[in-house]
Amino acid sequence: MRKTWLLCLTAAALASAAPAVRAGILLMNGAGATFPYPIYSKWFAEYAKVNPGVNFNYQSIGSGGGIRQISSGTVDFGASDGPMTDDQLKAAPAELMHLPTVLGGVVVTYNIPGVTATLRFPQKVLADIYLGKITRWNDPALAGANPGVNLPAQDIVVVHRSDGSGTSYIWTDFLSKVSPTWAKAVGKGTSVNWPVGLGGKGNEGVAGLVAQTPNSVGYVELGYAVSNKLPYGTVANTSGEYVECTLESVSKAAAAAANNMPADFRVSITNGSGAGVYPIASFTWLLVYRNQSDPVKGKALVDFLNWMLENGGKYAAELGYAPLPENVIKLERAAVAKITVKGV
Repeated sequence: MRKTWLLCLTAAALASAAPAVRAGILLMNGAGATFPYPIYSKWFAEYAKVNPGVNFNYQSIGSGGGIRQISSGTVDFGASDGPMTDDQLKAAPAELMHLPTVLGGVVVTYNIPGVTATLRFPQKVLADIYLGKITRWNDPALAGANPGVNLPAQDIVVVHRSDGSGTSYIWTDFLSKVSPTWAKAVGKGTSVNWPVGLGGKGNEGVAGLVAQTPNSVGYVELGYAVSNKLPYGTVANTSGEYVECTLESVSKAAAAAANNMPADFRVSITNGSGAGVYPIASFTWLLVYRNQSDPVKGKALVDFLNWMLENGGKYAAELGYAPLPENVIKLERAAVAKITVKGV
């Protein structure tokens, strides 16, 4: 299935250079995060059944690419798993809105020959692995959290994203919260200067590297780990509880934030508190201009956004995402209603 999606990506990238209207069909072009690509593909396919006069081409190039393309006006909408910074918003030619779409979790996946147990990862251990401070699988800090598991005295091969990535933003946002050293030395962002490790392009690139590399560890969106049959561990939350990434534990991570959602929807829910909360979770956003200068495309985009808020959630669980909480949907409907379309 993933290979099919990747082939579709190539076709989409080629189609993005096509005219806006072809054979009576309006083409809407978007680009950005790989994290939500499976659910966006599903939505675009389902929406085409409702409105066959509108087709969507989405280039899954990473959040950094999505931010760059929407900021330069080369696409009709962008997508990112990490909110744009204040400086990025100021640099855009007009007001950009962040519209949450679904929730997802980032998991710690690994490939350790002979180890079949579900590993438990303390928060600081993850930061120290990616800082290059913990270098072997049998390090006492990791072995102590996994009694009874025969971890080998092998070097850990660290894998990270090589492209600008919202998944990396979520990951580094989490590491910045749990490790003052990480926060000071590396920080958070869609792209950072990684202290150690190998780079893979896209969630699929990281998943592929981990699958092919013995004694490796990486971070990927839950759906990529599941679809590639990669093992993934539980992660300690603020209470010291080791939590598996599930739709329920991701939804719990969003619950508190949903009740205190900022007006621009730019919120971080990593390392949230509460029983059963998975600590590496996030909203993912579409990036759209508040003032739409093209009346045809603007109306088509608003119509799709309203359809998404009404219908999108029912497709989320089957693809490994948690739907938006109802109170967020209510707020977002009000935000979409504020989008202005020239001539409409």
